[in-house]
Amino acid sequence: MQLTATAETTAPSVSRYLPVLLILFAGSGCSALIYEVAWYQVLQLALGSTAVSLGILLATFMGGLCLGSIGLPRLKLGNRSPLRIYAALELGIAILGIAVTLAMPLVSRVYVIGAEHGMPGMLLRGLVAAVCMLPSTILMGASLPAIVRGIEATPRGVSWWALLYGSNTAGAVFGCLFAGFYLLRVYNMATAAYVAAAINILVAALSFFLARDISDAPAASDRKANAAALHLNWPVYLVAALSGACALGAEVVWTRLMSMLLLATVYVFSIILAVFLTGLAIGGAGASWLIRKIRPQLALGLCQLLLVVAIAWTAMVIVRILPYWSDAILTTTNPWEMFLLDLQRCLFAILPPALLWGASFPLACAAAVSSPDEDPARVAGGVYAANTLGGIVGALAVSLVLIPWIGTQQSERIILVLSAAGALIALAPLLKGKALPTAGLAAAMVVAILVAWGLPSIPGELIAYGRRMGTYMHQSEILYVAEGRNSSVAISRWNNSTVYVNVNGHVEATTEPFDMKLQRMVGHLPALIHPDPKSVLGIGFGAGVSAGTFTRYPGIQKITVCEIEPVIPPASTRYFAPQDYDVFHNPRTHMVYDDARHYLLTTTEKFDVIASDPLDVFVKGTAALYSKEYFESVKSHLNPGGMFSLYVPLYETDEPTIKSELETFFQAFPNATVWSNTRDGLGYDMVFMGQVEPLKINVDEVQRRLERPDYTLVADSLRGIGVQSSQDLFATYAGQRNDVGLWTRGAQINRDADLRLSYLAGWGINSALEDDLYRQMLKYRRRPDNVFTGSPQQMQALYAAMARESGGQ
Repeated sequence: MQLTATAETTAPSVSRYLPVLLILFAGSGCSALIYEVAWYQVLQLALGSTAVSLGILLATFMGGLCLGSIGLPRLKLGNRSPLRIYAALELGIAILGIAVTLAMPLVSRVYVIGAEHGMPGMLLRGLVAAVCMLPSTILMGASLPAIVRGIEATPRGVSWWALLYGSNTAGAVFGCLFAGFYLLRVYNMATAAYVAAAINILVAALSFFLARDISDAPAASDRKANAAALHLNWPVYLVAALSGACALGAEVVWTRLMSMLLLATVYVFSIILAVFLTGLAIGGAGASWLIRKIRPQLALGLCQLLLVVAIAWTAMVIVRILPYWSDAILTTTNPWEMFLLDLQRCLFAILPPALLWGASFPLACAAAVSSPDEDPARVAGGVYAANTLGGIVGALAVSLVLIPWIGTQQSERIILVLSAAGALIALAPLLKGKALPTAGLAAAMVVAILVAWGLPSIPGELIAYGRRMGTYMHQSEILYVAEGRNSSVAISRWNNSTVYVNVNGHVEATTEPFDMKLQRMVGHLPALIHPDPKSVLGIGFGAGVSAGTFTRYPGIQKITVCEIEPVIPPASTRYFAPQDYDVFHNPRTHMVYDDARHYLLTTTEKFDVIASDPLDVFVKGTAALYSKEYFESVKSHLNPGGMFSLYVPLYETDEPTIKSELETFFQAFPNATVWSNTRDGLGYDMVFMGQVEPLKINVDEVQRRLERPDYTLVADSLRGIGVQSSQDLFATYAGQRNDVGLWTRGAQINRDADLRLSYLAGWGINSALEDDLYRQMLKYRRRPDNVFTGSPQQMQALYAAMARESGGQ
């Protein structure tokens, strides 16, 4: 395909190979998203699964793109071929990508000794991580300006810029899905990064090959680059920045809401991102046609105006349609069918505005061109920089400031109004002296304000029940809702007066008897077995019930609770204070708002008991709290004789997942034991308990302690969950590595390098195998004479209680 006579005579290499460059640019986009997905996973290990880690990744990644797009056009590269420059950039990305992959795991070791936990230490490591990632992202940002320098700044030429942008984004779609559904699921983060580097090297090699017989000639734009640089159509650049801010801000809001509706697995995040990128790719390619048919600035303004409608569409669909969408998403046990249903929902909700945002960048590029003699690299680079800079501001402002300050509904309103402002800025200069169009634009602004005012609020039921909202909303009432920086919480009361704490669309804790038993077991088991606990670390606040059990023990002097989301403890305390003994206000309680991994990474304190009550393992980021390295870190923070208890659900899971959880725990704690919590006599969830030394429990001694006057509050707490004696509590024993380990042998170990569990867990969410898994474990359980000791009467009673607890198995 030919461009113009000028382009053909001045830059024959680029015009001759433009169709091939579409494929090469797709490869660049593919590798970039593989890096981003893999690096985000590594960053979460160093900084924790928080809004801060996501913010640092977005700021670094997009900041690098911005710097690269601005910087390359200003370099004095002489007469070098655009293809050779592009090839060198891709080769540099490959080299730096491998270096970052090797260096990022070391970030967590930066100034660990003596570093303060919480935000200071997190920001310190974030800064080091940003320095690691920035050079490679700068080269990624330089790629588009480098190659468009050889394409004339005419409508036909700019249409090719749009196609290159679209193909790059289409490659990103494939990279996102390839990394999320294959590379990271089957292999690990290092392998994913090496594949991305291999793609960069292949693209570089092909680019060098295409440029080998082309002499380096000055680009046509070199002749008047300096003069053209003075012509700055600032409204276009401002609209590009606003478009970027709205796009990334909306992506943050909608990813948060959609992950509640679809469950926040790694696969759901990949699907949401892939759909958003698909819209950008199709919109960018479609803009290549619009550029040659409609005045670009007019098309850009109309695009922002249509976004007002599209944003309102998505906001409405998420809360008014998707929660009631009837299909097999709640029942299918085929994960591929479930992912397809997730994809359909995302396409229906998110694709329309993503298409318009995808068209906005190429249209802004075309509108920014004031002369065919302008330097294409400066135009494309400048618009790209404005767009990415706006994206950085939008993503960080929405995730770190707006949502915790004013909530998701108000954030959507701001995004919609900013899109309308972008339309006004783009269209107003074109309507001077035209009364009727000006009146139409004014009317459109009024309509936009009305649409923003009419955006639906986020129902508390959505935050509480997520994808089950349509089923549960009439069975309960919402008592309280709060949206925090990392999570949203809703407190609900069911028709049977049971109170629930729900976080991000999933149940976290309840006052149901079987849930109360599990929550208190997490605390009572280690605290009773330990001879004299004085210091406790609780990981995850939830309803506060597990942490509250420690307030009953007279010898415990300090209860440290690490919670990632600050809005949860006060919200839970308002409704669960009787059940958690108001632990939040207890003078012995010390709250730490941090990711648990990051806290253990930075604190030097050790504890007698560590009790962990995190979210379900299928939630993205939670698998980092079930890795072998994390368990080893927990072990290093236990005092001699210390105990570690961990809540693990059997519901919404399958055999490979629970086996991986158990075997990984056994790898770190060879002397670990497993304890069950049944529901109506059927398996439901469990407590894993680990310690360094072999576990020895004197049943008589524990019983005597329970009968002491200073343990009256402990005994009362146990009776509140139906545990009348030490025998009742220890009857929940379900096995140890010597027996259950035979069942888990050969299971995949969840390590930091691959976080295999996050990909296993997302595969069996609709499973209903809890009792079946429990029974399989019990088949391997042997009489635990090496664990329990006591008088013959006590031991006989204990083993009889075990048989009753497990239904005779």
